Amino acid sequence: MPTQKRATVYFDPALHRALRFKAAETEQSISDLVNEAVRMSLFEDAEDLAAFDERAGEPVLLFEDVLKDLQRRGKL
Repeated sequence: MPTQKRATVYFDPALHRALRFKAAETEQSISDLVNEAVRMSLFEDAEDLAAFDERAGEPVLLFEDVLKDLQRRGKL
């Protein structure tokens, strides 16, 4: 097992209660649940950044121009 780092995290009391219940129900530690949630969040961020990179060459559309086009075509 890799060396683990210790951190102090302050939870909202209701969130902490729910987390304790989930840990007991799933027979996982709170640390395991928090690590998995953070891992998933970082993975989503990495996916978002990759999508931005893939679309970097696409033309930029201004929101105002899109609205004007929708109005011109009677969609708004």
